[in-house]
Amino acid sequence: MIALMATVGCRQDMHDQPKFFPQRGTTLYADGRSVRPQSANTVARSQLHQDSYFYTGLVDGKEGDGLPFPVTEEVLKRGQERYNVYCTPCHSRVGNGEGMIVQRGYAKAGDFHTARLESAPLGHFFHVMTYGYGAMPEYAAQVSPVDRWAIAAYIRALQLSQKAQPADVPTGSHVEPLSTIAEQEGLPATFLQGWHVPATAVTGTPTGEPLALPAPGESAKTTSAQPAPRQPASNSGETPKQ
Repeated sequence: MIALMATVGCRQDMHDQPKFFPQRGTTLYADGRSVRPQSANTVARSQLHQDSYFYTGLVDGKEGDGLPFPVTEEVLKRGQERYNVYCTPCHSRVGNGEGMIVQRGYAKAGDFHTARLESAPLGHFFHVMTYGYGAMPEYAAQVSPVDRWAIAAYIRALQLSQKAQPADVPTGSHVEPLSTIAEQEGLPATFLQGWHVPATAVTGTPTGEPLALPAPGESAKTTSAQPAPRQPASNSGETPKQ
């Protein structure tokens, strides 16, 4: 009885299931190929990319400018919502690259308010979100193409908002200083103070500058890509803006 039960329990149906292995032949089909050729005049699901700019942000291999669809208030609201979900941990809500995980030691993110990124075409932001850049991973799996474009539109609006002037406001609109709004919201006075990356944050290697590696036999030296020694925070009593 024990031998019979052991024999029944040794079946390998799940282990030896019939299946095709990549790049192997088969006798099932007349042409001997296990991988079947794609049917004529068909396109695989999610591969019908007729508008290459919409899916890449590139025009003739270069980053293009402008959105592939009209910008509306709904588009900007969607871009803000997706930006707050996926981008603020690194870039912060104001886009200065000093988000909460950067303040806790992660590599400093891009500051959207630098001259380089203020003049960057919208296709640049879409391309970076799609394929990643430096320490930033790609977000193509998490964010759909249409939402990536909405985020790019919101980034441009965010850049404009941080340097807005009274002349940029439509005639008849009421303008209040940020200090008044902060007071109405019950925020502390430190809310309006500048942002500062703590000394423990990783700054990363500047673009175009190779990382200095120690010669064989030498001990590694501290570089800009390594965390700096911990120092007492100078603004420990401040509440970070977020």
